[in-house]
Amino acid sequence: MYKHIKQLLDSNINEDVILEIPKNPKMGHFSTPIALILAKKLNKNPNEVAQDIKKNLESKFEFKAINVVNGFINIELSDEFLSKIAQETLANPNDFAKNNHNKKILLEFVSANPTGPLHIGHARGAIFGDALARVGEHLGYNIKREYYINDAGSQIDMLGNSILLAGREILGFDVEYPDEFYRGEYIKDIAKEMLDSLGKQVFIDCDIKTIAKFGMEATLLLIKSTLNNAKISFDYFVSEKSLINELANVLEKLEKNNAIYKQDSKIWLKSNLKGDEKDRVIIRESGEPTYLAGDIIYHNNKFERQYDKYINIWGADHHGYIARIKASIDFLGYDSSKLDVILSQMVSLLKGGKPYKMSKRAGNFILMQDVIDDIGIDALRFVFLSKKADTHLEFDVDILKSEDSNNPIYYINYANARIHTILQKSNASISYDFSKLDSMWKDLLIQALLLQRVLENTFDEYAMQKLPEYLKNLASKLHFCYNTSKILNTPNECSILCVLKVVSLSITTGLNLMGIKAKTKM
Repeated sequence: MYKHIKQLLDSNINEDVILEIPKNPKMGHFSTPIALILAKKLNKNPNEVAQDIKKNLESKFEFKAINVVNGFINIELSDEFLSKIAQETLANPNDFAKNNHNKKILLEFVSANPTGPLHIGHARGAIFGDALARVGEHLGYNIKREYYINDAGSQIDMLGNSILLAGREILGFDVEYPDEFYRGEYIKDIAKEMLDSLGKQVFIDCDIKTIAKFGMEATLLLIKSTLNNAKISFDYFVSEKSLINELANVLEKLEKNNAIYKQDSKIWLKSNLKGDEKDRVIIRESGEPTYLAGDIIYHNNKFERQYDKYINIWGADHHGYIARIKASIDFLGYDSSKLDVILSQMVSLLKGGKPYKMSKRAGNFILMQDVIDDIGIDALRFVFLSKKADTHLEFDVDILKSEDSNNPIYYINYANARIHTILQKSNASISYDFSKLDSMWKDLLIQALLLQRVLENTFDEYAMQKLPEYLKNLASKLHFCYNTSKILNTPNECSILCVLKVVSLSITTGLNLMGIKAKTKM
């Protein structure tokens, strides 16, 4: 509906029309300040411009009334138009709220080091990225999901050493653990798994390379299993190690563009010229590439694949990293404005008002899988999407187990279940005649038909919280209408049934795009 109205206004006014929803329902269903914008360009009175636009639009059957107030054009939709849109919506439910943006986007998210299972901090970015991709795909974007595996560097060596020490301890050797090593039962589990599959000789020989490779692959399997349980999938897993042979080519590009220099036996990136705090080392004295060098190689590889847009979802601690990555992209000859970085803030988890118990299996972390097992993936996905990604999130898992209005996912599902109960009880056929329907039900219908507008704003602003907020408001309006108006065996039953079907479709579609299956029974 929103798309139809906007296209109609755009074509009649020959401008990109801003379409708003008035806070006061008496002002109409939609409002636009386009006359104020045009008046500045034409050097005319806004009300005169608005009146001209009004005359041009009054012949359109979509509009019941068009009023000009202080230069704003307020629009009330006609019953005939609502009937047409409702009919089209229910006839083509799979196309509801879709669009056809048709742009290629590469979305990189999670990308946790393959040195341990996913913890609750990883979970937020993982769920956000997956939901963002679902919404984008629904709107017609061609989105590829990518996981970057940091399988080169010191963290993999430390993983190998941690498993080696655990394995030797299991075999009865005296072991002295260093200050830095990976703790947790999962390290011992991997060591035991290695003993079963490769035998004890690998630990006797201290074959770090073999142990590290085995450990990384085992950990990656753990990560993929958790992602699968969270309904999250990827198109590509890209290995850092597989890209390292592109280093010479990348350095050549940077040198050609006067982006690097040698000092103190190191190679530096001139990132300070592009807004970074200072220049950064990309090749150490030893000739080994830094972590940043690996990321520069990776982003060069990304941009070589020629997408229209690149989106990275990183932890909030990577904030200072954005400037140097964007600097390297520009230095490589690409347009860094095509890269958007979304930061995912930390999560504080409570249970009964007290800090959630950390997992022995993972060391000093709360495992993502443990929380999924505790409250279910639907509740976890909902709460992680309910706040802006770059704001701190704290929640109590016990609230998400309650069966009342305090639990938002229960509240929304209850609204959908109520609709299905009514539809099962009614023997009437639906009607698209809304001429005698109370304005309360028409407003509910219009709100349900606004899902596409919500999705567009959600994706454009990377503001996933707008979708659960919309669904909560829609459910609240449904509960209000249900509690204040008799439905079955009334003159308007057939029309109300139509409204309820559209509301249910909106709830079901919205939840599905959050990765949550809507319930029809409670």
